[in-house]
Amino acid sequence: MHLRDKAKDNRSFVQLNKLLEEVLSDKELNNAASSMKKKAKVFDKLRGALRIAVPEGKNGLNDPGDETDMKTIEEQVGEFKAWLECEPLRKTTYIKMINQMDKYWEKLFADPILVHTSEGPVHIAPQRTNNILERLFRGEKRHGRKKSGTVSLNKMLKTILADTPLVRNLENDEYRKTILNGCTSLAERFSQIDDKIVREKLKQAQKDRGKVPPALRKLIRQLDLPQKISEIFCAKSKFNANCHLRT
Repeated sequence: MHLRDKAKDNRSFVQLNKLLEEVLSDKELNNAASSMKKKAKVFDKLRGALRIAVPEGKNGLNDPGDETDMKTIEEQVGEFKAWLECEPLRKTTYIKMINQMDKYWEKLFADPILVHTSEGPVHIAPQRTNNILERLFRGEKRHGRKKSGTVSLNKMLKTILADTPLVRNLENDEYRKTILNGCTSLAERFSQIDDKIVREKLKQAQKDRGKVPPALRKLIRQLDLPQKISEIFCAKSKFNANCHLRT
């Protein structure tokens, strides 16, 4: 590619062309790319058979799937499994997948559970994969990162209240309708709470505190416990400082 008449003006494009030629001529890289394309096609066939995160969908891994009946899905996955096993090399490559499918086949295509409720019988379909939970955790991660600005959510997940994730259930219309109980907003619903009942529950919770384990009681009785904790903390601080200096 020559954009200028002078060769020195095209030096950057010549260097880029050399780098691209090296990449394109790399046999190991080409083999890895070719293998990845083949495996991606196999994965797409599995997604299509399971009707979860379907290849033609626009939501990627957040696709909840479609309404295909379970018998049809089982037949399609059976055809996919037979396709894997019909060719020796393909069967060897995906033997772990085949073994997993054999192991969980009954659970993967379990019949819906009939539950009798006050509104009549309801069929609940067991989760065939962990796709729903993965979508939930991805949503929590995005929410936490937007809120804190940090990539790691380890500290936040350890310090949040146990019931905090339940707030996400308010996005479900049926759950929200049940919680509101005829009210138009959460503020109106909270205004109906009897503060006397809340105070009684708090008092009861203070009386019903869990028993302290014997080992912990023995530790608390030690008169020099604060000093030991201080010594451990100081020793750890010195160790971290030494490691920082070495690096």
